[in-house]
Amino acid sequence: MLDTPFRPSAVDIANRRAHADPRDPAFFQDPYAFYSAVHAGSPAFFWEDYGHWCFAGFRQVSALLRDKRFGRQILHVATREELGLPEPKAHTAHFDLTEKYSLLTLEPPAHTRLRTLVNRAFVSRHVEHLRPRIVALANEMIDSFEGQDSVDLITAFAAPIPAIVIAEMLGLPAAMAPQLLNWSNRMVAMYMFGVTEDIEHDANRASFDFMAYLRGVIDERRKAPREDLLTHMLTAEHNGTRLTDEEVISTAILLLNAGHEATVHTTGNGVKSILQSGFDPASLFASDAQAAATVEECLRFDAPLHMFTRYALSDLEYEGIAFKKGDTIGLMLGAANRDPLRFDDANSFDPFRGDGANVSFGAGIHFCIGAPLARIELQVAFGELFRRLPNLRIAEEPRYNNVYHFHGLERLMVRW
Repeated sequence: MLDTPFRPSAVDIANRRAHADPRDPAFFQDPYAFYSAVHAGSPAFFWEDYGHWCFAGFRQVSALLRDKRFGRQILHVATREELGLPEPKAHTAHFDLTEKYSLLTLEPPAHTRLRTLVNRAFVSRHVEHLRPRIVALANEMIDSFEGQDSVDLITAFAAPIPAIVIAEMLGLPAAMAPQLLNWSNRMVAMYMFGVTEDIEHDANRASFDFMAYLRGVIDERRKAPREDLLTHMLTAEHNGTRLTDEEVISTAILLLNAGHEATVHTTGNGVKSILQSGFDPASLFASDAQAAATVEECLRFDAPLHMFTRYALSDLEYEGIAFKKGDTIGLMLGAANRDPLRFDDANSFDPFRGDGANVSFGAGIHFCIGAPLARIELQVAFGELFRRLPNLRIAEEPRYNNVYHFHGLERLMVRW
């Protein structure tokens, strides 16, 4: 066995098994110690706490994200009875409805149709036009707290910017951003390890309220179309078909939930990484190319999403491991980004590295549709923040939220 901070031992190399409780603060505050143990032992292992196989190697994760033998959905190829799955819970019916048509869970051909109708709004040349608005937003946020002694950068800066940008793209008022964030945060809690029934009820209420609000906006758009993403989704056609209201609502909720969640976490994690690295922030944003490289290193070094799951769509074998149809696998994005076989000095933050890459946005057909927008938001947010506040420093020890999958800071207190 290999000794790790998770005593007596977290990784059993001989049997390719590992233990680390995702609810243990010692784990979610620093999962990288566990990842190092896994990489030194077996990057493909059975995670006992989750009850399924996980893959931590960059090569494996990158390949499995593209492997069509695994999918985000399973009930399109099997029944609940066949897989021994329980019936859906009545008290999560509204939440389940928001997931039913989610791009994150659909598989082709439904995924292809939906993504084709939405994708145009997120291509690089289109979102680049949003850069001036993002610059203005970043400066508005800094203006609002610059006169204070210290601030929580997550709530004052990282969270509002992407929420407002997505809201405005959809055609929703910026003033709705706090309420949208409230609904989103309550729904995202459903992805925690060991979700309680109270969380399920609360997420279901948030889902109901979110959908009700969007139905009202959709009714307004039908009467008075606008130049916004919501109108586009209601009117765009693919092979003679249009999105249903349920598909539009699911997509709008996904765009807000996913479109701000990862960006918020990367902003907080990235500022922390930069300030703790010893690099001069001015040098990291001295050019557009270096700003882009710095963002990619932030995404690699402290990823916002650490595990993405897939189902085996049939009985199969992968690298000597036998899977039954319906088995879950975990793709460990955060661990893959620290793979020492792929990156030199993988556990060091180096925005000038020559081997930069990451799987933080996924790969394959489920590659993050909002990646071009997120990259621009991050480049602008970091650049404006360090330009305006060159003496920015951490005011107290940062702590991460107790949500393992979504790896982000609870708060980031800073001074300048």
